[in-house]
Amino acid sequence: MHEHPLPPLTGEHTTPAPGGVPDFGTRDIGVVVVTYASAATIERCLAALLAARDVARVVVIDNASPDDTAAIVERLARRDPRLGLVRNPDNRGFGAACNQGATAIAQPWVAFVNPDAFVNRDTLARLVDCAMARPGAGLLGVEQRDERGVPDPASRRADPSLREQLLSLGKREHLFLGRDPALAVQPVDAVSGALMLLPTVLFVRLEGFDEGYRLHAEDLDLCRRVREAGYEVVVANQLWVTHVRGVSSRRRPAWVELQKHRGLWRYFRKFEAAGTPALLQPVLFIALWAHFTAVLARQLWQHLRG
Repeated sequence: MHEHPLPPLTGEHTTPAPGGVPDFGTRDIGVVVVTYASAATIERCLAALLAARDVARVVVIDNASPDDTAAIVERLARRDPRLGLVRNPDNRGFGAACNQGATAIAQPWVAFVNPDAFVNRDTLARLVDCAMARPGAGLLGVEQRDERGVPDPASRRADPSLREQLLSLGKREHLFLGRDPALAVQPVDAVSGALMLLPTVLFVRLEGFDEGYRLHAEDLDLCRRVREAGYEVVVANQLWVTHVRGVSSRRRPAWVELQKHRGLWRYFRKFEAAGTPALLQPVLFIALWAHFTAVLARQLWQHLRG
């Protein structure tokens, strides 16, 4: 996990045990929330986390939000010493900010929760129960649902293949594994990065998120590395979180698409390139960026149409 200087946390607090050592229980959870232009949802997100069982610490890393996000978090931090805020002077990207936040987590479990995701009171504690009952589980997620209660198929994903995605003209249906009703805890290739829970020691061992991704695909990368390390990635099928999806991303759709395509290429280079014929790789590169151009053209057309 790459080191970054960590400014002082607003509202930083630990409870010392005898001898001055912080007292953390084996079930305690530290939560990292990365924000950018998240003023519309961050208060609801943090209220749910601070009301959740076994959450001992919440660290918000704000990536230079242009709105009132940081001010809202500061106000909430004055009321609850478990909540801390770091204001970054620039946008370091999602993975880098997650790693930065994790350096302030001393609890045995670390969860990464999007600022537009709202947990139920028992969700994270029950996820820890699942992890403790299944020793091979290295990274755990839950079902994502929108505000109408409709499940997001991206909750349970297969590893992406750049070749397959381009051959299917960007369609993603083959990536979604579906819910197995016979399983309470379902092994998958990857879960949604909107809510992920790991043992903190495993996250540190894997050196955290790959900071070469700016936004998108870093969650897929982490899930793959968890599996390569010999652990399972699983979804607790009976647990869920409400996820509004893409609140901050709507501000810069072209930039978000750029990062999606950059992320796909980085993922391909790390995990697929070695098994792909050398002559095919430049074809895939050209096709990927041709697809990006087509997406931008569609976005522009939609914008001009109003």
